[in-house]
Amino acid sequence: MFLDFFYLLRVRGLDVSIGEWLSLIEALDKGLCESSLTNFYYLCRGVLIKSESEFDKFDTVFAEYFRGVEGESDLPEEFWRWLEQDARIRDINDKKALDSFLLELEELLKRFRKRVAEQKERHDGGNYWVGTGGTSTMGHGGYNQRGIRAGGESRHKSAVQVAGERNFRDFRQDNVLDTRNFQMAFRRLRQFSSRIDGEKTELDIDETIDETCNNAGNLKLVFGRPRKNTVKLLMLFDSDGSMLPYSEMCSRLFQAVSKSNHFKDIKVYYFHNCVYDHLYTTPRCRKGEWIETKWALGTLDSEYKVIFVGDGAMAPSELTRRGGNVVIGLYNEEPGIEWLAKFKKRYKKAIWLNPIRERDWEYMYGSHTVSQIKEIFPMFELTIDGLEKGIKKLLVK
Repeated sequence: MFLDFFYLLRVRGLDVSIGEWLSLIEALDKGLCESSLTNFYYLCRGVLIKSESEFDKFDTVFAEYFRGVEGESDLPEEFWRWLEQDARIRDINDKKALDSFLLELEELLKRFRKRVAEQKERHDGGNYWVGTGGTSTMGHGGYNQRGIRAGGESRHKSAVQVAGERNFRDFRQDNVLDTRNFQMAFRRLRQFSSRIDGEKTELDIDETIDETCNNAGNLKLVFGRPRKNTVKLLMLFDSDGSMLPYSEMCSRLFQAVSKSNHFKDIKVYYFHNCVYDHLYTTPRCRKGEWIETKWALGTLDSEYKVIFVGDGAMAPSELTRRGGNVVIGLYNEEPGIEWLAKFKKRYKKAIWLNPIRERDWEYMYGSHTVSQIKEIFPMFELTIDGLEKGIKKLLVK
């Protein structure tokens, strides 16, 4: 019955195996859905989807396949006028009265189409027509939990509505990050080493297992010296101008970095469009609130891993010409692209994170400068997948 749904899941990129699908069919045969599309939604998600990061993608596919269950696109215009009128509120205490309305999905859709063809006027209450209130399986504002909602707001959270809410949008692997996502992603940027001195206070799981096995199964605890992350991180944020739409996201990124306590050292500075003679200490990029870029290059050793955050969009002159720093109003003796090259030479591990989707890089304003920056630094889009790819690049020896 739902074989096309299986194919659609696969086409949309969800890795649903034949074995998992057969398990779902077995669950349906055993009546675990109880003829409820909502139960079917949760059963499918529980059996077929392996990770919460895929929940949002599953919701979009589910809503796409079962969108007809809501019935909105099938209703003539006059139905919407009827349904928009206020419904009278009723109270039904006897839930057993609803048991007779537990219909199979196909039969319910068949009856819905029949009602739409027959109905000639608005209905409020009752148990048959598409209307408001009452116990009919069709309409809205009523009390039947197993019907088709058309218009209004759901009282009982139908499956298609639950899927349409996309409550797991933030768990997607290709989504723009929030603070928690940033923190989780940055945890991958770790390179541990044991301290030379200090007490052995950290339980060594692997050694404990080996020694316990060698000790005939009797537990033997092994402790080692605590390890610390040796990574030193330098983050450079593009601020203001074309980055204004992404300021909130960059703020979340800054908060995630500033709260990180597992790096050996973190330095954060700002620039506008491109790096020139100065790096700013605040996102306002005001004159005097800065350090000299030469000082940073000479003081921060080559062990720092560098992450640039910016859209790379600017006039070509800002990147390639002397005096291109026209927005800030300061004359730069060296073109911005030469400053970027100095960072590349000084720091072998450096990447560029772009908040604009990669698919738009070739067509956006500033595509020419983006292309030039990509020739200097590996560029990744500012999504979970993009950041993880960038971090892997920083960790490659």
